[in-house]
Amino acid sequence: MKNSLKELRQRHGWSQAELAERLQVSRQTVNAIETEKYDPSLPLAFKVAKLFRVGIEDVFKP
Repeated sequence: MKNSLKELRQRHGWSQAELAERLQVSRQTVNAIETEKYDPSLPLAFKVAKLFRVGIEDVFKP
């Protein structure tokens, strides 16, 4: 699944570790999502969208 997580994260000036802490996941999870090696669970996708104050479809594209 395509996503814009890296761009959103960088726009906020956060490292992968900082974003991971805010989402309560590991840095490796953030990296795997950014590199499109892992599709997040629906609850995590909602959490990401809420954190960045955007819709899920603004972060994740099928």
